[in-house]
Amino acid sequence: MTDWLTVERGEAPLVVALPHAGTDLVDVEGAFRSPEVARRDADWWVDRLYGFAGDLGATMVRTGVSRSVIDVNRDPSGASLYPGMATTELCPTTTFDGEALYPGDGPDEAEIARRRERWFDPYHAALAGEIARLRARHGRVVVYDAHSIRSHVPRLFEGELPLFNIGTFDGVSCSAELAEAVRAVCVGSSHVVDGRFKGGWTTRHYGAPERGIHAIQMELAMRGYLDEGAGWPPVFDAGRAAGTIAVLREVLGGCLRFAEGSG
Repeated sequence: MTDWLTVERGEAPLVVALPHAGTDLVDVEGAFRSPEVARRDADWWVDRLYGFAGDLGATMVRTGVSRSVIDVNRDPSGASLYPGMATTELCPTTTFDGEALYPGDGPDEAEIARRRERWFDPYHAALAGEIARLRARHGRVVVYDAHSIRSHVPRLFEGELPLFNIGTFDGVSCSAELAEAVRAVCVGSSHVVDGRFKGGWTTRHYGAPERGIHAIQMELAMRGYLDEGAGWPPVFDAGRAAGTIAVLREVLGGCLRFAEGSG
């Protein structure tokens, strides 16, 4: 564990990754046009939503560094995960709404390389290490990438986002059995499988069902646990979150049953 990277080890065949819950702008805060704007697109309170995961024996890997500094769920080559669609870069230059993060052009290639070496690479070294550790002990391991986003982001998608957005990279990153186990838990709420969000770099890079590693992403609409219209940064609403947490507990339970071969 470092001051920005946290690994909480469990022994169950489940790794929960939290790539976007951080808001730390580290040593580049002064480069942003507005630190407040640079923190806006965090996956607010996702770490609190999954606070129960350790009790299930899951391993948690979390970075405290803001995605505006470097997005550890993007292709490190800079290639878009969604060609032809609006998205943000490895080192974003705009918010989800298209608002400029920097007064000028943003980080140059040398600065992007520095950020990758300083934060991206160690995060993925830790994540890969935990996956390998658990895979050596279990026949199957589930990598669960935990995210959230505002329910309405017109630049990224039309209308209101379903509450539970399950990503499997169109069935490539995990078995259909796991995808169905997660989907079945969400049937009582608005949900979609491989809709606007099919899974980011983590899901696509680590998912290898043929090698016993099944990766799946969950993108939550924030209205499931906070009041999106009550100002920003948002306040966690424990009452509103209770139902969402209950579903998420069942989702992770389904992931574990699958990994343990009893799904």
